[in-house]
Amino acid sequence: MSFAAVIILTGALTAASCSLVGCFLVLRRMALVGDAISHSVLLGIVAVFALTGARSGPLLVVGAAAVGLLTVVLIEAVRRTGRVREDAAIGLVFPALFSIGVILVSRFPNSVHIDVQHLLYGEIAFSPLYRVELWGADLGYRSLWMLGGMTAANLAFVVAFYKELKLATFDPALAAAVGLSPVVVHYALMAMVSATTVVAFDSVGSILVVAMLVVPPATAYLLTNRLATMLTLSVLVGTASAVGGYLIARLLDSSTSGAMAAMAGVLFATALLLSPSQGLIARRRELARLRRGLAERLLLTHLDGGHGAGDRTTLRERFGWSARTEATVVRSALARGHVRAEGSGRLVLTEAGRGAAGEIGVG
Repeated sequence: MSFAAVIILTGALTAASCSLVGCFLVLRRMALVGDAISHSVLLGIVAVFALTGARSGPLLVVGAAAVGLLTVVLIEAVRRTGRVREDAAIGLVFPALFSIGVILVSRFPNSVHIDVQHLLYGEIAFSPLYRVELWGADLGYRSLWMLGGMTAANLAFVVAFYKELKLATFDPALAAAVGLSPVVVHYALMAMVSATTVVAFDSVGSILVVAMLVVPPATAYLLTNRLATMLTLSVLVGTASAVGGYLIARLLDSSTSGAMAAMAGVLFATALLLSPSQGLIARRRELARLRRGLAERLLLTHLDGGHGAGDRTTLRERFGWSARTEATVVRSALARGHVRAEGSGRLVLTEAGRGAAGEIGVG
């Protein structure tokens, strides 16, 4: 396998693993919690190094997941005091935990063997250099094993607890009423987010993790109203971001992780503009359609109240319409057959127009 293929596959697996759990963060309006966990888990990683001196992957995941859960617990505890909002609670907790991790890194460099810049920015381009060996046998690339395993674990988690996650996300009150504990589901999800974050650290750094936790799910959210489809689309968008980001990084000779995150942002901006249901263009067209419909209703009621006829100049004066608005409304009414035009700018209601005006009055 070429180095380029390993890098792209590493980015795609990062996107897939993060997107699967990130969808639920976005739906729960907890995107900032993912950012908080991705930074505060540094403390868990450093603590494992400092206490055990081990570089064991499973131990790192356990330590990071523990601190990730601690982050969520502390945020919830601060929020429940009622003194600050949730966003402020996040801003209070994760900088404190992250700064403790930074202090430990600088205080015990011989024990920790870790670099803050590496954790934050990562270097996915180096992922093909690290391989897994077991009893002298070369098993392949470490990043693919770790991220592939994390993707499989997240997929298994989502599939196994899909109904529970869906119910606790959209209607926690109903979940509690049927005997499901939303709190347990919440902390299970946060544990998976924590584990995903630390597994991706070694290859891609936290910046790309934060981007993939939020941006592909947010993009998918704009494109569908179905959870299963959102999960699928978020993985596809994340994968496309990894592929496109790598190509851009090669073209510009820039950071691969940064380019992948930027490509995710480009895809989100595209969806924000062009989404057929929630895009800005679609919303603007819908708003314009509603305005035209309201203006036409005003036209019909005005003509109906004026013995079935009226002139276009009076319309502009009464409703404060511009010439363009008046022309658009009249053109629409003519096309629908609600009015007919007579000489000197006079408009007359048709039988269809009278019926439509009568329905407006009944409504």
